[in-house]
Amino acid sequence: MTDTSVWLDLISPSHPFLFEGVVGDFSNVRTLTTVRRKTETVELAREAGFEFETLGRDFDNVALRTAAVPLRTLQLVAQAPAADVSLSARNAMCVLASRARGIPSIHFTDNDMTAYVDASLAERAFCRFRSTATRHVVPSAFRTSELTRWGADPERIHTYDGYKEDIYIAGFEPDEAFTEGLPFETFVVVRPEALGAAYVDEEESLVPRLLEALVADGTNVVYLPRRPGDRPHADPYPDDRVHVPDGALDGLQLAWHSDGVLTGSGTMAREAACMGKPAVSFFPGPLLSVDRSMVEEERMLHSRDPNEIASYLESVGTTDRTPDRRRCLRVREEVSSLVQALIDDPEDPELDSEPERRKARLESRNGR
Repeated sequence: MTDTSVWLDLISPSHPFLFEGVVGDFSNVRTLTTVRRKTETVELAREAGFEFETLGRDFDNVALRTAAVPLRTLQLVAQAPAADVSLSARNAMCVLASRARGIPSIHFTDNDMTAYVDASLAERAFCRFRSTATRHVVPSAFRTSELTRWGADPERIHTYDGYKEDIYIAGFEPDEAFTEGLPFETFVVVRPEALGAAYVDEEESLVPRLLEALVADGTNVVYLPRRPGDRPHADPYPDDRVHVPDGALDGLQLAWHSDGVLTGSGTMAREAACMGKPAVSFFPGPLLSVDRSMVEEERMLHSRDPNEIASYLESVGTTDRTPDRRRCLRVREEVSSLVQALIDDPEDPELDSEPERRKARLESRNGR
């Protein structure tokens, strides 16, 4: 069988390991990868084992960041690798470039923020652009109306039972030596809000008050700034209390060895929750549907009260946990078999109503 070439465009730090989990089981697929320079995305793509070309970058300035989207889209139209189909996540640039290049696109998302907030003009435009993808893959908790309202065909939206973080946690293996590179054995992870992002209506970070409360309680912190402006929040504290890594660290290893993950966004908290670790979101606004689902399942706390967060961490304590990836493996198998079918024929895929039948077909293709 002739290999199908897939152009994979990674634009955010969560994407390398997500798509390593999705495409890792595929046969007869040749992956051609581009990466946008945004925070740790390039480093993590390299760590995930991708060979790639770096095209375009992100900006701290909101106006520059918005202007960079059409510029990078044109860059992708001109320079992206030739392929049969594209694969991306929450990525209007790849979807539009794919249309311009005449190839179908498979688009992942779990972000339905526009269901809960009034989006900016630019964000509404990006929603409409993303909705034009050939196929959409979303978790069952996602509000699919947030694709159809912008023009997506409901027949081209495919759901899976789980969270996108399950897909790559399925292959996670703890490294028992990981904490040797840290100045302490016990700690929590803190990641600030994405202030300035289109979906964040907040100007002041909770991190200074949160670090103060955690340190006062005797809790050690691994602090992961998003942007240079986040770094000074750690300056009042010694490195053996609030440690800022020199480079990118494996976020899953951090989550696993921590006593909890606290983030102003969603991905790292969902990763911790999928592992069964204490997870806190201090996102400054309405939560996504996937996060609401986790809060309802009592797998995540949502709070912007530093004292409530510190009390929650104290109440759950430090417990040795053994990985149980059975649910994550089921989710990854379901998604991999779905995406394999979409890659094989994006316009008229052979889709089974039962995930187990899709899984069996994938295993047959791969000679298992």
